[in-house]
Amino acid sequence: MSITNSAFPLISAGKLTCIREDRILFEALNIEINAGDIVQVEGPNGVGKTSLLRILAGLSEPFEGKVYFNNKLINRNRELFHQNLLYLGHLPGVKGEMSAQENLSFNLALHGLDSEAAEQTLQEVNLLGFEDALASHLSAGQHRRIALARLWQSKAPIWILDEPFTAIDKLGVKKLEKLFLQHVKQGGCVILTTHQDLSLPDEQVKKIVLTYKF
Repeated sequence: MSITNSAFPLISAGKLTCIREDRILFEALNIEINAGDIVQVEGPNGVGKTSLLRILAGLSEPFEGKVYFNNKLINRNRELFHQNLLYLGHLPGVKGEMSAQENLSFNLALHGLDSEAAEQTLQEVNLLGFEDALASHLSAGQHRRIALARLWQSKAPIWILDEPFTAIDKLGVKKLEKLFLQHVKQGGCVILTTHQDLSLPDEQVKKIVLTYKF
């Protein structure tokens, strides 16, 4: 896991405001996420959950407000921040013309991880036996598991995950929750959106609740 300064929050944000198509999604939002935190972003569709995750990941700019990593602006430390970040969006980003193993090997290598471990890592998400199948022949759930397999290799302390449980069965959800707990015990944090209830202890999960602005 990359080195961070425990004296500061892993991620913090001050007075975040997001506007899309002349509509305020959220405003003056203050956030502090520390090592050991699991943070669930809640709210109905269209309220700005994905927008918030993309802002925290440095992929979108807020209308107002700043985001900090280890008390430093992410815009001024983008390379270091991205070395400490694993972001998985709502779409799995799987290439249909590549096999499951080729997709995972490519993604691992792209993020400086051990691509040789792809086959072993696919076992963690129950894709052994499908490693040589073209992704175009696999289901939506299998696409999601190819993307999620990166989590088992990631050394980044900050995980930002948009709907990671989509198309994942109950056993797969439990396995992911167990991985989240292991990750935060090692000093990482997990920020996620999900439409389903987590099976984790209430005291383990912090919540950011977004509501419609009228």
